[in-house]
Amino acid sequence: MADNKKLTILFKSLNECSTIESIEAILRDFFNKNIEIIVYDNNLSNIEIPDYNRLSDGKVITDEKTVTVPLIIKSHLTGKIIAPLDSDCETLELAAPVVALKIDHLNLSGRIQTNIEFHNAMKNIATIIETQYELNYIIPIIGEVLDTFIANHLIYLFLKHNGKNKLAYPKACLDKTILENVDHITTEYELTQNKKTGYFPLISENNTIGCLVTKSTEGEITPQEIYYMQQLAKQSASTITRANIYADILKHATLDALTGFYNRRQLDERIKQETAETKRKHTPLCAIMTDIDFFKKVNDTYGHAAGDIVLKNVAKIMRSQLREYDIAGRYGGEEFVILLPYTKLDEAVVVAERLRRAVEKKSIDIEKVNTKNNTKNISVTISLGVYEYKPADNTEDLLLNADKALYKAKETGRNRVVIL
Repeated sequence: MADNKKLTILFKSLNECSTIESIEAILRDFFNKNIEIIVYDNNLSNIEIPDYNRLSDGKVITDEKTVTVPLIIKSHLTGKIIAPLDSDCETLELAAPVVALKIDHLNLSGRIQTNIEFHNAMKNIATIIETQYELNYIIPIIGEVLDTFIANHLIYLFLKHNGKNKLAYPKACLDKTILENVDHITTEYELTQNKKTGYFPLISENNTIGCLVTKSTEGEITPQEIYYMQQLAKQSASTITRANIYADILKHATLDALTGFYNRRQLDERIKQETAETKRKHTPLCAIMTDIDFFKKVNDTYGHAAGDIVLKNVAKIMRSQLREYDIAGRYGGEEFVILLPYTKLDEAVVVAERLRRAVEKKSIDIEKVNTKNNTKNISVTISLGVYEYKPADNTEDLLLNADKALYKAKETGRNRVVIL
């Protein structure tokens, strides 16, 4: 048996462990033996029935090669330590309650963290509608939130179209059984016979608008996971329905919901107005077309919600550098258009360079929405194309030529201003 000083060091080391694997490593180092810890899951599926009663009574089991010490918390068998027969059994028995208590704390911390992540997922899905209203943008964001929360499951989102459930996220589903069964789901969730695939209908205002399918890549779907998926399905259905309603309202709006800039439809109207005005009054007019460099990589690396934060911040930076009567619009995706009335080409280039430098210097905080890694802040750059409207130009020539200049800026290295 180890002396008290060594036991104190062992117990302190065990208390500092953060995983089951680290607990095993500490025991192996201390006893210099190949020691294994088995933790029983909640449904007791990995318990060897013949040993269960003896271990539950706190008895140590020995056979020809090993000694098995039970891990018990509040009279409840939670697992066991398996060690070679020639191990110091007395010290193992003394360490077992400390190991059991530590494992119980780790499990509790895990459950608390899971609940926190669940509520964060619910909140993130609910807040999507605050910045986006197009389903083809919203669905990948919801999918990413679900994928992050249920990490050991494959997630599929189906939406009703002409009475059939069509896959909306991800781009493909290779499981033919899911594709065959998803249209048969009614208003209640269903599990497959092996309890590894679950179908959760998306119901809003008593209408089934789609289905959330989850397929476990490990064990059976647990009752707790079923609860989580039911709640997430409700939240997703609500968000999708509100998005559809919001989209109908915004068809007649003038501003882009995410950036506060003019939307594409209103931007086209302003271009017509400004080109007509400059022809009538013979005043200069310039356009800057710009987009965020490697924006797809931002979405792929940090998630669409982080991409939204970048778009909002870039728009805010650009607005801060413009005059009150300058016109800013979101052309589409990560592309923006700036109209500069009463501005000559050399002046417009100064503005474009000011925009480029301001964006380049900005550090953007994505910590709260970054679901894919531990990055807290990122920086981006923009490329810009500048064109001055000519008396002989048609209305379409303004953006057409600004876009050509932008293309050259991106072709020649990005994070630069090019004029045409």
